[in-house]
Amino acid sequence: MLACDVIVVGGGPAGATCAWKLQRAGLDVVVLDRARFPRDKVCAGWITPQVVAAAELDVDEYRRGRTFQAITGFRAGLIGRASDTEVRYDHAVSFGIRRCEFDHYLLERSGARLELGAEISGLRHDGRAWIVNDRFTAPMLVGAGGHFCPVARHLNPHVANGPVVVAQEAEFPIDDDGAWTTVPETPELYFCGDLKGYGWCFRKQRYLNIGLGRLDPRSLPKATSQFVEFLGRRGTVPADRPLRWRGHAYLVSAPPRRRVVGNGVLLVGDAAGLAYPSSGEGIRPAVESGVIAASTILAATGVYSRGNLQSYEEELCTRLDLKSEARQTPAWRQALAAAVAPWLFEAKWFVRQQVLDQWFLRREDPPLRGI
Repeated sequence: MLACDVIVVGGGPAGATCAWKLQRAGLDVVVLDRARFPRDKVCAGWITPQVVAAAELDVDEYRRGRTFQAITGFRAGLIGRASDTEVRYDHAVSFGIRRCEFDHYLLERSGARLELGAEISGLRHDGRAWIVNDRFTAPMLVGAGGHFCPVARHLNPHVANGPVVVAQEAEFPIDDDGAWTTVPETPELYFCGDLKGYGWCFRKQRYLNIGLGRLDPRSLPKATSQFVEFLGRRGTVPADRPLRWRGHAYLVSAPPRRRVVGNGVLLVGDAAGLAYPSSGEGIRPAVESGVIAASTILAATGVYSRGNLQSYEEELCTRLDLKSEARQTPAWRQALAAAVAPWLFEAKWFVRQQVLDQWFLRREDPPLRGI
């Protein structure tokens, strides 16, 4: 049996950030993940300045040999309509990354002991410590394994899932041969007519990322097909370009929520169901929950009772504005918004102030200070 201070199940941004903070504070951390890194992850792949701050990302170091595309504008509109609206900023408001590079970098940086390619075959608590796979033991466990995290299932055996985003994405290298009309610093966002999902087309230096996500799983294949046809008619993607789709599903932050705190255990990132409902973004909630979890664990000074860890949920709720995110829009307002969407998306003030600054960039949120 290999003993350590903290076991983190899942090596994505949430788990890697938490492990890094704990390891840097002097704790012995083991990270287990069933994947071997670098690995691909379905995601549009951009991070906001709040992510850069919370992860304490050394941008100069990171961009050496990795994709790091400054974003200074967006195009937004509705799928099927010829017109769209472009919004420009006088500085970078986000940065394009590739998840295979970003996640690998954070995990390697963590300094934790890594056990990759490790499926979780056993998980139990003996009253004093957690035992994972009958091989690892620690008094503290962090569930960071995404939507299907085994730690989340253990902590929430009878809790129904809330709303789930389903997405399809394709990312591939492109040549500078004039066949691609996308502008690297200007991602394109096109919403479904019912406003229950959106597609994106984002060029990140030498790579193009195309995808679509929806809150209605059954309509995803049809919506994706319509989006690709739309991009073809616009000349954004060559009509004869084959796309290799990959799928993904994850919870958004809406009731019923998963329990995220227990005796000697916390959930972070997608395992806790923290993605923003308005945009589907999960990277920022993942990284910030990892920071908050690490701070909570360190403050507990080895006594990991639920009472000592409860402040994690409270701080998470405040930082990510979970109470506000939980407010569900009445059906009549959703229908009204969809009806007037063609006019709203032609109004630059609406696209900039509501869609971009509030839903996607959350520009009013201050950076999370590190521990």
